[in-house]
Amino acid sequence: MVSRMPQPVYALAQLTIHDRARYQAYVRKFPAVLARFGGRVLAADEHPEVLEGTWGQEKVILLAFDDEKAFRAFAESEDYQTISRDRVAATAGPVLLVHGIG
Repeated sequence: MVSRMPQPVYALAQLTIHDRARYQAYVRKFPAVLARFGGRVLAADEHPEVLEGTWGQEKVILLAFDDEKAFRAFAESEDYQTISRDRVAATAGPVLLVHGIG
């Protein structure tokens, strides 16, 4: 039986913020919850430079996890579900799960 190395995954959020105060409430609690599940913030930028095409959001956030199991544990945890209510209410835009090469 061949043992496969875990494949890293990335969560890519592209957000427009329409309730800054509520979004900040989420942001204050987010790092502690993310750290409990081994996630890392690789990038967070409210003014990314669009090099090609058009982009209609305000902020991009890129998170990294060792594997999909770790991401799912984070995303489905009671702690994250509780704080994410503020993000969902305060923003609009897609969140993508991207599988890395590994």
